[in-house]
Amino acid sequence: MTFLMTNQSVSTGSVARDQAAAQAASNAIGRALLGSLATLPVSNSTGSFTYRLNPELGTVERADRTFGPFFVERALTIGRNQASAGVTFQHLALSSLDGQSLTDGTLVTTANQFTDEAAPFDVDRLRLNITADVATLYGAIGITDRLDIGGALPLVSLRVDGSRTNSYRGRDFEQAKASATAVGAADALVRMKYMWVDSDGARLSTAADVRLPTGKEEDLLGSGSVAVRFSGLASLDRGMWSAHANAGVSFGGFAREISYGAAIAVAATRRVTVSGELVARRTDGIGTLIMATAPHPQLADVETIRLTTDRSTHTALSFVPGFKWNVSDTWVLLANVAVPLTHTGLTSPAAPFVGLDYAFGSIF
Repeated sequence: MTFLMTNQSVSTGSVARDQAAAQAASNAIGRALLGSLATLPVSNSTGSFTYRLNPELGTVERADRTFGPFFVERALTIGRNQASAGVTFQHLALSSLDGQSLTDGTLVTTANQFTDEAAPFDVDRLRLNITADVATLYGAIGITDRLDIGGALPLVSLRVDGSRTNSYRGRDFEQAKASATAVGAADALVRMKYMWVDSDGARLSTAADVRLPTGKEEDLLGSGSVAVRFSGLASLDRGMWSAHANAGVSFGGFAREISYGAAIAVAATRRVTVSGELVARRTDGIGTLIMATAPHPQLADVETIRLTTDRSTHTALSFVPGFKWNVSDTWVLLANVAVPLTHTGLTSPAAPFVGLDYAFGSIF
């Protein structure tokens, strides 16, 4: 990305400023991409089925009639000696950065413009295609009826290709092309959840997540350091429907982040649960792309425009509708689509998500 953004055609009179701006803009895109991949939300670690011992019958039965939401963690734990595992797949086509299109070739990186003209006469524009396919393996085990331990490992195939085109007085000249691919594990997650309150369908829990730096930072697959998140979880179960809310804060790793979300899950039938979620993340210091203008050091009445970045905080909000279908026994099919409601950072118009969840039942 630095190669594609480094000016080689617009005469700005300052190579050092060109290189610094290109590096800053490249870092901003790289940090935004890390923000999308290194802290990628994973599916609810509890799994779709939750169980409790019925002391009157002496048998284990389901504790929740819904299969729960996707990314908003429910306060209910999986149940003593119960275990579940699953795999999910998600496709990301990251086509917009801070509301600016990356794919249509209109993103200006460097330009010269006369002060009395409305448009630049010499301009470099960038086109970038960034796609990622993410397969996540996850699982959880109930140590007691109140304590869960789970984990997740995302496997990512990341592809980036792009070009830089110079336009001089309306004539276009392609200046550079580049592409790269990275395949590997992203940062793994280990989670512990403890339920403090379980009273008449109202539940309160806390969770601690540890993100391990298993992804290569140089390939933009990992943050390069350990991150810890502490969360509070609340759920209300009323038979055919349940409501859930989360709030958490992360330290270390990629950046300090505050996350929060809310979800409603409804048992449409005995085998189908539909849900809707709002998921938000506030991440410090990712930065927003901005255009910096300075007088040309050699040409009178000419201003040079460079793409650079600040160190602002990003707040991203997404709406996630989806369903869970109990296709057979303890197999559950998962499907949703994440739709961004804000345009900060790298965003995809819609991110489809599918998966399979399997409950092992009692393992001891």
